[in-house]
Amino acid sequence: MTVSAPVTAVTAMLEARSVALVGASARPGSLGARMITEVARSPSAPRTYLVNPRYTEIGGVPCLPNLAEVPESVDLVLLAVPDTTLEDQLVLAARTQVRSAVIFGNAFDADGGTGLRDRLAAIATDAGMAMCGAGCMGFVNVARGLRAMGYLEPDPVPAGSVALITHSGSVFSTLLRARRGFGFSLAVSSGQELVTTAAAYARYALGLAETRVLALVLEAIRDATGLRAARAAALAADVPVILLSVGLSQKAQALVSAHSGALAAADGAWEALAGAYGVHRVHDLAELADTLELFAVGRRAAGQGRAAKGTATGAAKGIATVHDSGLERAHVADLAAELGVPFASIAPATVGRLAAALDPGLHPGNPLDVWGTGRDTEPLFAECLAALAADPQVAAVALAVDLVPEFDGDDAYPRAVLAAAAHTATPVAVLAGLPAALDPIAAARLRTAGVPVLEGTRSGLLALRHLLDHAVRPEPPRAAEPGPRRQRWAPLLSAGPPGSAVLFDLLRDYGIPAVRVRAAGTRAGTLAAAAEIGYPVVLKTDEPGIAHKSDVGGVRLGLAGPGALGAAYDDLAARLGPRVLVGQTAEPGTELALGLVRDPALGPLLIISAGGVFIEIFAERSVVLPPVTRSSARAVLARLRLAAVLTGARGQRPADLDAIADAMTGLSHLAADLGDLLDALDINPLICGPSGAVAADVFAVIR
Repeated sequence: MTVSAPVTAVTAMLEARSVALVGASARPGSLGARMITEVARSPSAPRTYLVNPRYTEIGGVPCLPNLAEVPESVDLVLLAVPDTTLEDQLVLAARTQVRSAVIFGNAFDADGGTGLRDRLAAIATDAGMAMCGAGCMGFVNVARGLRAMGYLEPDPVPAGSVALITHSGSVFSTLLRARRGFGFSLAVSSGQELVTTAAAYARYALGLAETRVLALVLEAIRDATGLRAARAAALAADVPVILLSVGLSQKAQALVSAHSGALAAADGAWEALAGAYGVHRVHDLAELADTLELFAVGRRAAGQGRAAKGTATGAAKGIATVHDSGLERAHVADLAAELGVPFASIAPATVGRLAAALDPGLHPGNPLDVWGTGRDTEPLFAECLAALAADPQVAAVALAVDLVPEFDGDDAYPRAVLAAAAHTATPVAVLAGLPAALDPIAAARLRTAGVPVLEGTRSGLLALRHLLDHAVRPEPPRAAEPGPRRQRWAPLLSAGPPGSAVLFDLLRDYGIPAVRVRAAGTRAGTLAAAAEIGYPVVLKTDEPGIAHKSDVGGVRLGLAGPGALGAAYDDLAARLGPRVLVGQTAEPGTELALGLVRDPALGPLLIISAGGVFIEIFAERSVVLPPVTRSSARAVLARLRLAAVLTGARGQRPADLDAIADAMTGLSHLAADLGDLLDALDINPLICGPSGAVAADVFAVIR
């Protein structure tokens, strides 16, 4: 089991005043030699001890035969040794009371197994040691002047406001060498996180005054409780968290019998965690770099208040862009529409100010094409940028030009954007279309002055959208305690899978309306159940092990009388078995699916998507971390493309959105009470109409 080391041990590692380098080497280019070089570059100048029995000295510095000969219990040991000796070296480190370690190797057993990793984790945990790795590149604490890496990186690493924690060594090196408009307070290549997790590094980083942006590049959630706590702390401190996540939830993939498990499998846990804490998810390194550069400058879009899990307050704001090309203006407008990046509706006064500056024939609007005669480029562009930045509905303004090298030395564009940025608090950026054509000298000049240069139309627009989104922060989720209904239902669920009819009673107990149903196992019992419910009825197979009834022809709708019902029963009984469920026919409406799936890291997650037979055909779904309130549920519904259907698009009857939100809230309460007993629960379909929302079928996977 992976656990975070105590914060005191993490601090000892990241601020080490004494370091032992085990495996130090005089061989140029070796891991042991690079490790010596990097630690020697540390501005904090920690006391450093070289350890390798093959040398008596390296570069005039004494070299000790083993850790036991080091004259003090050091804060940090770097282990540049083969996997075959890792365990012995870590045991010796624990015995000599070393407080932390970095393991560069992958920690494989001689036969290629991974048992060594578990043994290393146990040694460090028992000794109270923090440990970076295995399979990592180390770290650089720029704020405290400590370099603990086995690979050569820029000297100095640019100082700044970004704390980077990444499972990937390649991403670690790439961002340290990116030459972008941001620097670092801390950068950690955490590798396999056998002991110390991303959450522990994040908590430390948030305690640094220099950290104003937190960047996470992660492939797994290894400490869900710690990660939630760190993100809550970042939310409270208004520190933007930028997340690039990869990998799938294997547990959720295994729940193929439940629709909710299949829908959450790709990255549902990341989606839920990000939504709950206002984390900005990016999808590639280009978007990550542009977003970091935009946030690192420190200018924020004007706030619209705190919201309940994403429910905005106040008038919507948007971006403004200034162009030197009509075609590129249209291209940016098209792409912004595709990406959901809103342009601000500018005020009449702004329109008038633009009109006074533009050449005849140019339209004053947003986005704005400025290029006319080409005269007075600098004052013209500066005035247009300033006018848009001053508009109350503009949250950020960008000069959307390619910023190519000018062969005549003209630097009007950089001067114009610098002039505009100097006289406004509104975020001002350059939005370049093609990174390969970017003038590096002009870009460096702008970045030095605090103007972000976004290196791609798509990635830059997405970065601007993150900036807009950050203006509305969610309320942090509060843990929900189990309620009294648990006493009624926990014994029943613990006894094994209940019948389908019982699950309908469970939904009703949690305030989720459901159709009337009766279970039957004979033809006569089926007819009696229908007579009690009232025709027309729905007949479904209720045989154990059949999760997707429609897939096997196990559902018959609109059975209007005993004759039709009897024939339908005979068919189902012959093909699938005698157990059936007779149900009330629900009023027609839009079909949604509402589900609960247990993630191995985060616990219960709520999923809402299109319902009925289309649940897994239409990919759109939202995954939410409970608890869910009515207002936060309404916000989730509003983000779905299905929202247009639910509100009555193209003559459809509008659905009762509050009733749908109440069903989500009820399932959230069920998750709090019984989530530890359920691997999944599907309500499909939840039929939504003007008079409410009603569950027409339910399926559960008991843990």
